[in-house]
Amino acid sequence: MDGYLHLADGESYKGIWSGPAPEANVKGEIVFFTGMTGYQEVLTDPSYRDQIVVFTYPLIGNYGINKEDAESIQPQPAAVIVYEAETDCFHYESEMSMSEYLKKWNIPVLSHIDTRSVVKRIRQHGSMPAALAKDASFDGAFDLSEGLKVSKVSTQKEMVYGNGEKHIVLFDFGYKKSILDSLLKKQCQVTVVPYDSTFESIKALNPDGVLLSNGPGDPKDLHKYLPEIKKVIESYPTLGICLGHQLAALALGGNTKKMLFGHRGANQPVCDRETGQVFMSSQNHSYVVDEESIQQAGLSARFINCNDGSVEGLSHQVLPLVTVQFHPEAHPGPADSEFIFDEFIELVTTTKRRVVNYA
Repeated sequence: MDGYLHLADGESYKGIWSGPAPEANVKGEIVFFTGMTGYQEVLTDPSYRDQIVVFTYPLIGNYGINKEDAESIQPQPAAVIVYEAETDCFHYESEMSMSEYLKKWNIPVLSHIDTRSVVKRIRQHGSMPAALAKDASFDGAFDLSEGLKVSKVSTQKEMVYGNGEKHIVLFDFGYKKSILDSLLKKQCQVTVVPYDSTFESIKALNPDGVLLSNGPGDPKDLHKYLPEIKKVIESYPTLGICLGHQLAALALGGNTKKMLFGHRGANQPVCDRETGQVFMSSQNHSYVVDEESIQQAGLSARFINCNDGSVEGLSHQVLPLVTVQFHPEAHPGPADSEFIFDEFIELVTTTKRRVVNYA
């Protein structure tokens, strides 16, 4: 059955539904992922919440879906666009096809789309609203006001994992399971807390360090929580990843801005200004920290994107803080930047922070 992808810039593409057609039009911001593998991790990454994801590799789904590689308990995109969706799976761990998996969660898949053409338009015109429809005609209404995305993916209550010597509080703005796994491998006890947790509630947990996680949406949508995040950063060794990196910058007085089409994929080159080393990273973000704004916040750009010079990570002049725009847990992607977790644990081990009394 034919289906259609309509872009906000006026372009439309005809494809074929891989699975049932949606009853109503499906809308979302359209973005793309360039990796050849890792589609299950992408589909379950909460940072893709309510987006329409275009996979650029022409064949997606050939090794199916398994239990081990999910980054959250359900797929997160509003819809998926591929050239070809493979229904026969060729991996011993596979339990179902990608199409079956997404059908279970009522997420439509539109195949036989010229994904190269779609990505070229995104690169030219930027990430934009889009809609999937059963009809070639479209009314042009792209209202994407959906409230705070982070609230849709964050835990509603505290959850404790592991029994290690170091106690880390993980702010859940939409964290990936691989981040939790990375901390558990470092022999940490991890308490996952809701995105809107207060400084006093964190203080009551008596952590050794805090991790601000990745998540979906514009970091400025969380402006009301920045004062509490600032108190946390000023009181505990802190690691910020992706959205958490952006929130740390905003909380300390920096600024963020939206990119044309963002960084997505598993091959983004990053330079560490401290060591001069270049490594490959996995990334998924539409917003970036404005380097011109960070000096007044006591921050400096430690990591820089080799392609466009954008900020990929921060350090602070005084506070025990490290932030990264990329994903050091890198699922999918290279393991080049896993050292960030080692640096964080070292920071937690060597820094004795006195909790500030904000009463």
